[in-house]
Amino acid sequence: MPFYFRKECPLNSGYLKEQFGLKTSMSRKGNCYDNAPMESFWGTLKNESLSHYRFNNRDEAISVIREYIEIFYNRQRRHSRLGNISPAAFREKYHQMAA
Repeated sequence: MPFYFRKECPLNSGYLKEQFGLKTSMSRKGNCYDNAPMESFWGTLKNESLSHYRFNNRDEAISVIREYIEIFYNRQRRHSRLGNISPAAFREKYHQMAA
């Protein structure tokens, strides 16, 4: 299973990767377009949710992020690339058409 870390993350050290048998996956050096969709998502998450909170602990942060993704982002937030419907509505529409 690949782990995704920023290049400057200490977990990218060769020792830790070797010690625990980790594989990391990063975009190619100098190519910001390799991971554009994920970077866009992180920017949206930070701007629409995380910037409004000051977390007291890790569990609180996980709870807020999970709620944002599962409740708002996937079920309520409209996405222009999906015809201005939510991902959940798009998925449901897709399955209805495929049946």
